[in-house]
Amino acid sequence: MTGTEIKTRNLDTLAEYQKQLCREPKLRQLFLELTLNCNEHCFHCGSSCSENRPDGLPLADYKKLLQEVKQNFGTDPLIAVTGGEPLLYPDFFPLMEYVRELGFAWGMTSNGTLITKEVAHHLKTAGMRSISLSIDGLPKTHDHYRGLAHGFELAMEGIQHLIDEDSFNIMVTTVVNHENIHELDEMFAFFDGIDINEWRLTGIEPIGRAEKVPQMLLTAEDNRRLMQFIKEKRKAGYPVEYSCCHFLGTEYEAEVRDWYFLCNAGVYVAGVLINGDVTACLDIPHNEKSIQGNIYDTPFTEIWKNRFEIFRRPLSERNAVCAACPQEKWCRGGSYHSWDYENEKPKVCMKGILFD
Repeated sequence: MTGTEIKTRNLDTLAEYQKQLCREPKLRQLFLELTLNCNEHCFHCGSSCSENRPDGLPLADYKKLLQEVKQNFGTDPLIAVTGGEPLLYPDFFPLMEYVRELGFAWGMTSNGTLITKEVAHHLKTAGMRSISLSIDGLPKTHDHYRGLAHGFELAMEGIQHLIDEDSFNIMVTTVVNHENIHELDEMFAFFDGIDINEWRLTGIEPIGRAEKVPQMLLTAEDNRRLMQFIKEKRKAGYPVEYSCCHFLGTEYEAEVRDWYFLCNAGVYVAGVLINGDVTACLDIPHNEKSIQGNIYDTPFTEIWKNRFEIFRRPLSERNAVCAACPQEKWCRGGSYHSWDYENEKPKVCMKGILFD
């Protein structure tokens, strides 16, 4: 059996599993958007975060939500906190210590600039398991994209403080665009000398602020170059991977990440926004179709069990071109965060770029 035949068999098996998963979803990750406040000003931010943006729910309301989740789902779901910069949430450590006390595993996304030696140790005692930190280029490029002088230096100091604690799974995430793709080799050489667990690369997506800079989006050539870069590094045994975004075709599926494409939104993943609105992946644009309810009106458990229909039916049903695609049963219309909900079509599709 050829490699392509093996992948086809695995993709068919996954397609059948996904049908079952849509009937019987399993909450594996609950994202909490703790704040939209951020000390950086990233040009590609999907949530348009910046200074003086609002914080999330009061501490008591988060505690009530987490009690409900434990009562109805046990402590299996990973609690993933994000922002903005989650460390700017005023009650960050009391909240995360409560998450630990309830018995949940938790992780977070951060820009790393606020992680001092003391903060890193407090994250350890609060029970953090994993962290994703953003580095978007070499020092000059990173600082320019993120609008913070010495941001690269501060972030790398934060990463070193985390490494020194020897307790976390540390993932560095890089958003690759049409400019910084030319820095990948130098970035790889830099990270190869640092004790991180994983370097995750994702293409810039046409959401949030990035929609205003279309010239920074990846070209077809850029996407092919990115996939080949990751594939070669993984073949050599390095912990480099592509993000969970998009069906990539049989040449790259299971080559640039550990398994095959499956958008987790609404079947494995839910998220609570700063105002209590419930959606799936927090990268998904917030609109009347993607928001499934609000915890101040309806218990989270009821929302998860009785709503989320849009995430439990293929997006391909909403677009005739997608529905007619030969890869539809594997792609199902792609990722929910890059779907155009107004025009009912994908904003990103790798057909014609990575596969025919």
